[in-house]
Amino acid sequence: MSTGSRQRFERVQSWFGADTDWERRPSDSARTLRVDLLIAGVLLVSGLLGIEVLRSLDNLGKLPGPVWLPHLAVVVGTVPLVWRRRYPIAVMAGLSLHFLVVGLTLPIVASSFAMQVVYFFAIFTGVAWARNRQAMLLVAGGVVVVMFAWLTWQYAVGSGLESVLSDNGKPLPVQGLFSPLTAYVVYSLIINVFYFGGAVVGGQAAWRAALHRAHLAEQAATIEAQTLDLQRQAVVEERLRIARELHDVVAHHVSVIGIQAAAARRVMGRDVATAEKSLRSIESSSRDAVTQMRGLLGTLRSGDAAEREPRAPEPTLSDVPTLVGETESPGLHAQIRVVEDRPGAVESVPSPIGLSLYRTVQEALANVRRHSTASSATVFVRVDRRGESGFRHGYAEVEVIDTGRPRAGTSGTGLGLLGVRERLATHGGVSEIGPRATGGYRVRVRMPLPEEPS
Repeated sequence: MSTGSRQRFERVQSWFGADTDWERRPSDSARTLRVDLLIAGVLLVSGLLGIEVLRSLDNLGKLPGPVWLPHLAVVVGTVPLVWRRRYPIAVMAGLSLHFLVVGLTLPIVASSFAMQVVYFFAIFTGVAWARNRQAMLLVAGGVVVVMFAWLTWQYAVGSGLESVLSDNGKPLPVQGLFSPLTAYVVYSLIINVFYFGGAVVGGQAAWRAALHRAHLAEQAATIEAQTLDLQRQAVVEERLRIARELHDVVAHHVSVIGIQAAAARRVMGRDVATAEKSLRSIESSSRDAVTQMRGLLGTLRSGDAAEREPRAPEPTLSDVPTLVGETESPGLHAQIRVVEDRPGAVESVPSPIGLSLYRTVQEALANVRRHSTASSATVFVRVDRRGESGFRHGYAEVEVIDTGRPRAGTSGTGLGLLGVRERLATHGGVSEIGPRATGGYRVRVRMPLPEEPS
């Protein structure tokens, strides 16, 4: 085989998918079987009805067998369509053989409309659903060759051409570019080329469309898996960032405990009342430190702590007014309202809780700038030491409200609010995050306060 012929052969193989391992299979086998059963049933009824119509018109002619033979030929030719997508190559080969045999013995049956549809379906399905593409290519090529060889033989030895090409026994005159015989042969060949070629090309187009959909589905699944991996990685990084911040705050608490313990040891021998008060303070501080350390460990549950560079002291709840002032810009007016059950309550909020609430306000205001049409935002800071249900020793709360609408094309990734919820889970608080019934958006986070030192 020459190089050019080999290249053309390889292109044909590639177009028919003979060089791929992908197999087309029904996504729902039960539904596919029901559909094929319905199609076979419709064609069976149509074929049997067509036989009776031909008989009524006296177009069946003299049959070479019993009267029920055409009906049997229709049944044998249509029933295999039930399994056309389960065994596509076998059905294509079997019904092509049926066409050859019935065309030689009962040509009027083979050429009926219903049976022509059956044969077309068989070839189309064989090409569209064959899982072994090389075997399909061989069988489809053999079917086409055999069919056209049969047509050639029919033209060579058939005796019906004289009746077709005559007018009451007189030969038809030559009136066009071709003689009547040549025109009839060319016309028949064109019809069969479109018939068989349409079945093969249409089936291959359906197969390639299914292959394209499968590739798109595979790519979508890969992209979705990569997106989930990136989201998990972002969650881990956010937890690590929160944990690093909490680590610094907890370290500060532990240092304070050490100082308080040293002071208690010095006064232990001189003033029992003062020493007892210092011990109670140490107990409260240690309890708070342990609580924060548990939160730190919980935050680190999906990742390991990374090395840190020295940073400035972490902000607290009392720094929120400064943050709101820095948020002011020509396009956004921000105001703050502080509500305390007693003076100095904001400053007394433990550093870990204050840091988490500060970050919550920071993220909420950033979202207002990025994703909202709001021109103003209000920040509320509330601290209440009076116990209530769910907050035995009181709570610290921040709330950010805006009245704008979501800005088109700026939906964001959701990782910022994910960080807010992670901090909330660390401290065991509650939240209300989402659109307001009256318009705008609300971010409200409340965290429980620890017991105050005696």
